[in-house]
Amino acid sequence: MSDGTFLACDWGTTNVRAWVVGANGEAGPEREFPLGVGRLRPGEAAVRFREEIRPGMNAEALPALLCGMIGSTLGWTPVPYVDCPADLPTLARALATVQDGRAPVRIVPGLRGPGAFGGGDVMRGEETQILGWAACEPEEALRLVCHPGTHAKWAVVRDGRLERFVTAMTGELYAVLRRHGVLKTEAPADDEAAFVEGLEAAGDGGALSSRLFTARARVVADGRSAAGTSSYLSGLLIGAEVAALPALLDMPQPQEVTLIGEPALCRRYEVALARRRVETRTRDGDWAVLQGLRALEALAEGA
Repeated sequence: MSDGTFLACDWGTTNVRAWVVGANGEAGPEREFPLGVGRLRPGEAAVRFREEIRPGMNAEALPALLCGMIGSTLGWTPVPYVDCPADLPTLARALATVQDGRAPVRIVPGLRGPGAFGGGDVMRGEETQILGWAACEPEEALRLVCHPGTHAKWAVVRDGRLERFVTAMTGELYAVLRRHGVLKTEAPADDEAAFVEGLEAAGDGGALSSRLFTARARVVADGRSAAGTSSYLSGLLIGAEVAALPALLDMPQPQEVTLIGEPALCRRYEVALARRRVETRTRDGDWAVLQGLRALEALAEGA
C-alpha cells in the first residue's frame, strides 16, 4: 500500500499529460510529453515511460495510473474493453497491471457499447473524464454528455453509470478536409461570422456530403472570401454533429448538454448548441480526467 501519492497520466495518440497526485488528492503542475502512441514504435511505450516520463516527473518510485490510448493495440499493451453500462467501480475491477520494474503501473480499460448503426462503438480515455465528472456531480440522475475532440463522443449518463454512447469523427474529418482536396486551406479558424454561417448551413445534419460542397461553392459561385473557409467548415461540421447526434441516443430534443473537454473547443459547441436553444454546462477535460484517475486509484488501493 502506498501513502496515496501516485503518477497520473492521460496518454493519448499525440501526447501524454502527466501529474503527480499527492496523498491529499491535490495534483501538482501538469507536464506534457510528445510521446503519444501514434509517435511510438511497437514496444517503445514502456521504455519511454521508464526513461523519460518517470524521471521527468520525479516519480521513479511512485505507483502509476494511465488512461487513454496507451491501453490500445498501439500502446503499452492491449487492455480489453469493458461493456456498457459501466461506472467507476466497473473500471477499477478491470484495471490492467503491467510490469515496470519500479512500482505498480495500472492501465484503465476503454469502454465498448452497441453502435448507432448496428455495429459496435468504442472509447479510450473519454470514459475516465466522463465518469470522473459524474462522480463529482452525483445529484445528476440523467445527463446527455458531449466530449468534443478528434473523435467526439456523445454519451448518456444515468446515476453515475455511462449507459451508451456514439462517436462522431468530426475533428478528424475537419483535419482531413483542411489538408486535402478542394477545401484545402491554411487559414486559421478564427472568423466568427463564417463559423456561424457554417452552423446555419448544417441544417438538420443530413446530406452532409452535399452540405460540405457549399464550403467550396460559397467562394467560387458566391464570391465569398476563401479566408473564411476553415471557420465555415468548422461550423458546418460541428453544426451537423450537434443537430444529428442526440437523436441517435434517443434524445432528439435535449434541454441541456454537459460539455467535457478542451475549453476552446467546447466554446464552439456552446455556440452551436445555443443556436438550437440547448443550454450547456462546461467542465474542463483536465479537471475531469484527474477526478476520474483519483477515484480509480482510491478504488484500486482499497480493493
